[in-house]
Amino acid sequence: MIDWGLSDHELAALVRGVGRDDDDEGDRHETMARALWSLLVEPGDADAAVLVWAVGAVEAARLMLESPVARSVAAATGGELAGARATRALGRWLPRRRRDDLVRALESAARCRARLLVPGDAHWPERLDDLGEHVPLALWVRGESELLLEPSVAVVGARAASGYGEHVAMELSAGIVQRGGVVVSGGAYGIDGMAHRAALASGGGTVAVLAGGIDRFYPAGHEALLTRIAQQGVVIAEAPCGAAPTRWRFLQRNRIIAALGGATIVVEAGRRSGSLSTARKALEIGRPVGAVPGPVTSATSAGCHALLREGPVTCVTTPGEVVELLSAWRSASASEVEAPSGPAAGDDAGDPPDPDGLMTRVLDALRPRREQSVDELARAVGEAPSRIRGVLGALALEERAFAGESGWIRRTAAAS
Repeated sequence: MIDWGLSDHELAALVRGVGRDDDDEGDRHETMARALWSLLVEPGDADAAVLVWAVGAVEAARLMLESPVARSVAAATGGELAGARATRALGRWLPRRRRDDLVRALESAARCRARLLVPGDAHWPERLDDLGEHVPLALWVRGESELLLEPSVAVVGARAASGYGEHVAMELSAGIVQRGGVVVSGGAYGIDGMAHRAALASGGGTVAVLAGGIDRFYPAGHEALLTRIAQQGVVIAEAPCGAAPTRWRFLQRNRIIAALGGATIVVEAGRRSGSLSTARKALEIGRPVGAVPGPVTSATSAGCHALLREGPVTCVTTPGEVVELLSAWRSASASEVEAPSGPAAGDDAGDPPDPDGLMTRVLDALRPRREQSVDELARAVGEAPSRIRGVLGALALEERAFAGESGWIRRTAAAS
């Protein structure tokens, strides 16, 4: 184990202060190691994930504290992180290798009643694993962490929102929580703030993902709102307490918003809006994305219109349409979990597993030139509409089908 330069009493107090088991020696060291890694790296550092996956957080932390040289990192990762890459990684991490900063971060977390959540915890959201090498190594949490396990929709958009955008964000968010969903957003001005407020006003759950430490809420103008979210919902951050929000951390924060949401809805966004990066990440990891159309003369909706024109994105205008996107993804995900395992990754697997032929049957029933409703397809296939929706979501993600104005259409090579 690691010598943290602390007495047993001091170590136990720090671990207990962030809601961890101070009686379990293994958990004490895991807590300290994960907290250290949140200090050493910027959010989304893939090299850190490689090292931690290879030897575990505790051994990786010991390596940083006791033998931080490139050849040690290369040996620990079986050569995956070696040479110039290992040298560059150490160059990023070692300047932050200070025990005093670690102690201060943990003490600050205890003062604001923040807890440290790590992979394997009961409330760790496994949806984050879809981020692959960019998965967070730990999360700092204030509030009801069990909300991280609930069905969620990310609602994002412009900071400089119009009255139209704010109204739509509130209508959609209220509808989401009234249907049992949780609203995820970034706590910012504009669309984010309205989404959180509507969720709270409707008596529902909401998750605010921050770019800096959760001991000092940002933006300052939303301190009251974020305090209320910490009391009635949950506020989370990847960066430790004391960390300032930066442009990079805002961009990296967006990937967590995308991964937590079973669907991402962009309510209003200009062409260069940061919320578009959330939508792109959601598409990248297989989440459905919806965009709300706005006036064609509005610059604050130009980014939404670009998404609708250029990407596999669904036009949404009502809470019901949003929840339909979420339900389709959840059904598709459940089907993937329940399906028998096929060939190993990298094998010539052919088509995706389709144990009962349902995907094939739905594709056979779909027409390339005539739109069909879910109920019509359910009748043609002989299956429940709920299962049809799940398959349609999967087919849309694979770009084999798409939703028209009043129904679904099979995508042909000519339409691609």
